[in-house]
Amino acid sequence: MMNASIDLGAVYQEKGLCRFRVWAPFVPRVEVQIFFQETGETKLVSLAQEDSGYHSALVDNIPPDSRYFFRLDGDKQRPDPASQFQPQGVHNASAVVDHDFPWEDQHWTGIPLCDHVIYELHVGTFTPEGTFEAIIPRLGELQRSGINVLEIMPVAQFPGERNWGYDGVYPFAVQNSYGGPHGFKRLINACHKHGMAVILDVVYNHLGPEGNYLRDFGPYFTKKYRTPWGEALNFDGAYSDEVRNYFIQNALLWFKHYHVDALRLDAVHAIYDQSAVPFLQELAEAVAELRMNDGWQRYLIAESDLNDSRLIRPREVFGCGLDAQWCDDFHHSLHALITGEKDGYYKDFGSIQELVKALAEGFVYSGQHSPYRKRRHGNRSLDLPPEQFVVASQNHDQVGNRMLGERLAVLISFEAQKLAAAVLLLSPYIPLLFMGQEYGEEAPFLYFVSHQDPALVDAVRHGRKEEFQAFGWNIEPPDPADVETFLQSKLNWNQRNQGRHKVLLDFHSALLQMRRESPAFSALERTHMEVHAIASKDVILLKRWWGESNVLCLFNFAPRDVILRAHELPSGTWSRLLDSAEERWQGPGTLLPDRLRADQSITLRKQSAVVCGRQEDFP
Repeated sequence: MMNASIDLGAVYQEKGLCRFRVWAPFVPRVEVQIFFQETGETKLVSLAQEDSGYHSALVDNIPPDSRYFFRLDGDKQRPDPASQFQPQGVHNASAVVDHDFPWEDQHWTGIPLCDHVIYELHVGTFTPEGTFEAIIPRLGELQRSGINVLEIMPVAQFPGERNWGYDGVYPFAVQNSYGGPHGFKRLINACHKHGMAVILDVVYNHLGPEGNYLRDFGPYFTKKYRTPWGEALNFDGAYSDEVRNYFIQNALLWFKHYHVDALRLDAVHAIYDQSAVPFLQELAEAVAELRMNDGWQRYLIAESDLNDSRLIRPREVFGCGLDAQWCDDFHHSLHALITGEKDGYYKDFGSIQELVKALAEGFVYSGQHSPYRKRRHGNRSLDLPPEQFVVASQNHDQVGNRMLGERLAVLISFEAQKLAAAVLLLSPYIPLLFMGQEYGEEAPFLYFVSHQDPALVDAVRHGRKEEFQAFGWNIEPPDPADVETFLQSKLNWNQRNQGRHKVLLDFHSALLQMRRESPAFSALERTHMEVHAIASKDVILLKRWWGESNVLCLFNFAPRDVILRAHELPSGTWSRLLDSAEERWQGPGTLLPDRLRADQSITLRKQSAVVCGRQEDFP
């Protein structure tokens, strides 16, 4: 690995010693101007030039929380590109962070990927307070429902107080309005005490526009490529070794100093890199080395719309060696089938056979022609372990990128919500729930910002309008800069204990208990699974087994009750364990007997999910 050992920013050491280091290859003179909070005094220190364009100085008598700027050529005063805290926002001084913290997770080594049940949340809208601290009292309820992993949307410092987090401009700094570094550590420590792992969403494909001063320091960006969100980062051009080091150090920071268990790498298809050894491979090598040294199960999970299995294939067979990736094809096939939507990329989906392939293989598009893209798309995923794929029926992208931010709870019936939950949670993949989904939250998740630059706010408004005009929607989208747009997106947490919301929450908990306790569900193996559709009846049969444990899932997507004849059912006798149509789940009532035999016809309620098995498999 190149330069992976070069620390950046203000590295606080014991007894008030602090190392300041910054990469500025074209700046002859770099100084650090330090402001002492208690006395109001300032100190100006020259940084010595090092190899590869770095400048550094070891400075004593620096208390934690001291504020500082880098001064470039005696002229420009800029926050630290590797700042770990921006207490007064993106345009003001950086703060020195002391990472000493009373961790209580000394015996924590993480959770195997195959056991992950992920809950994605946005810190600002998950609670009324919108802070790390306010999440902690809710962990117990999440853990009791069967969730064991929190995935937190980006916390890197962004402008203002309201943002999804993908406009961050200080990748090393924890958002001040959420609670800063100490608040984030308290949350992660509490998660580990509850037996829950933490995934952090990080953005290595672009930086936001406001407060982005990186170009004043060096060639972090390239004009060879452009992302949908702005300038592309320089991962393969001149000086790219140091750009790579910047982001590798960022990843290691979250693992070492914050005890994060995994990183979700946002939109890696927009990390443009034609190197012989891609940045993602170099990053995977750095994390693998850390994992080997400390025995902690740490993971890298990619988001990609390329359907490219090379991301998660081992480096020995010329893959990048990442641990897992999001599988959007699962979401798209389930969403299009259950809602009937055919706009945009949903035109590639909508038949029951696509969901069958998603359940069986992962990628639906594995090299065949995509009508939406008007070209062939994807490659083979059938031979890869299911635990390398994260699937969802909702996530921040698929909800929040709708113009009105509608969740499935307001798009489909209550019966269909239970059906979608069963398909997701009983699939052989790693399931992800979007915050509030477990109880049918109906509040939208809208797009919101609080940029301080009026011209930038206008540009965001204009861009959103143009985006939705392509769908033929003539409704005025909610104003991203209006605080009400943000407030509408907050969860109604108390609903989880009321009426149908409580029923849906209990239904999710029952499914997760089955997934956890039945070897047939908990063993994520394609070779111990059969799935096929009775297409004429819009029914999917999923059979899974492990050792003596056997389960049969019947998913009826038809808007009517469906009769399955004896010859359409697998052989043997099955005990009915769960039917989403049962009255206990506020359904219309099951029409199934307690025991199903292959020589009998059965009737499935419309939009229902049925789970059968050997009774002895389930306590």
